[in-house]
Amino acid sequence: MPKQHVDTQNLQLKDIPEQHESLQPVADAVTLVVTQAFGPGGHNLVGFSDVTFNGYPAVTLLLRTPDGREGLVHLSPIHGDKRKSGLVDIAPGTRCTLLCPVTKRPLDKMGPVDDGSGAEYYALYLTPKLSKGHAVAITDLWDHFHSRIVDDEALISYWAQTHALA
Repeated sequence: MPKQHVDTQNLQLKDIPEQHESLQPVADAVTLVVTQAFGPGGHNLVGFSDVTFNGYPAVTLLLRTPDGREGLVHLSPIHGDKRKSGLVDIAPGTRCTLLCPVTKRPLDKMGPVDDGSGAEYYALYLTPKLSKGHAVAITDLWDHFHSRIVDDEALISYWAQTHALA
């Protein structure tokens, strides 16, 4: 049997019936929903709060701004959906410190975003093994929408754009 390059046990492809205007559907209604995302201490940050988007539990982070403000931000778990709640009155382009809301440890750095913005990618791991080969990569610049989903070193967000639901 050939090696699977997609962790199908933890990946769900679903249609979302009531799409919000900020949702960016991909390829023939294929939508990626993050159902678990672990911080650097191994805590699942999906469902940390009671905030939901289209019925799916939010991914919650602790955010610190350069001016010292700190608070929870709840991100939509739907890949491409720009909605968020909580501490959101932050100027676009502000570099923020991304932390685990449980341990208050900074998220692990993955590397620079290759778009000239100076943004850095940080890891939310897809499995409790905390492997950068299985992660949601989010950036540290506010309103810089360049997140990526990587599984088994493959860029799943690209895969979803090029494959239709069976």
